[in-house]
Amino acid sequence: MKIIRSASAGWTGGLKDGRGRISTQSGALADHPYGFASRFEGVAGTNPEELLGAAHAGCFTMALSLILGEAGLTATSLETTARVSLEQADGGFAITAVALTLRATIPGVDDATFQELASKAKAGCPVSKVLKADISLDAQLV
Repeated sequence: MKIIRSASAGWTGGLKDGRGRISTQSGALADHPYGFASRFEGVAGTNPEELLGAAHAGCFTMALSLILGEAGLTATSLETTARVSLEQADGGFAITAVALTLRATIPGVDDATFQELASKAKAGCPVSKVLKADISLDAQLV
C-alpha cells in the first residue's frame, strides 16, 4: 500500500521582502503565510521548521500509541513537543537536530519498559526515518 499526501508552497518577491504561502492537501493550511522574518527573526508566523516539528511530534506520538497497544498498554495522556534546530552550516543552513520531549501517563508500565517502547517509536516513526538530523528523546512518565 502506498499513501501519498501533498502540500504546496508559493513565494513572491525577494528573500527578505518576499512573502510565502503554504497549503496542505487536507486544507488544514490554506495559503497560510510565512516569510523571512518568521523564519529567521523571531517574528510571529509559521516557518518550515515549525511545521516539520509538528509533523514529527504527531508522527512519533501516533507511533508510540501503536507500540503501546501492541504491548497491551493504553496511554491516558501522551504530550510531545519537537524542537527543531536550524543552524548555519557549510555556507547555508541545515536542520541539525530535533529534540523530542514526551510527557506520558500510562497506567501499568514501569520506566524501563516505557523507555524501551518510546525509543522504539522514535526509531520507527516515518518522519524520524526521513530525517538526517540527530534526533534526541527525553521521555518521562508523569
